Amino acid sequence: MDMKDIDRINALYHKAKSVGLTPEEAEEQATLRRDYIAAIRANLRGSLNSITVEYPDGHRENLGEKYGGQTPKKPS
Repeated sequence: MDMKDIDRINALYHKAKSVGLTPEEAEEQATLRRDYIAAIRANLRGSLNSITVEYPDGHRENLGEKYGGQTPKKPS
């Protein structure tokens, strides 16, 4: 997701608040928002998978290797 897409999300938001969106624009907004959320989740997943914990006894545990392959639980 690049800055152009984020600017478009913001423009559609402001237009929705002022004059409303056409059905095509509403669909575009929903698609852009889904893509944005997917990009944020991927970024967060990558950051969390790179965490390494060092214990007082000196050994290290890579939490990405330990937990990274698990699928996230869906909220109920």
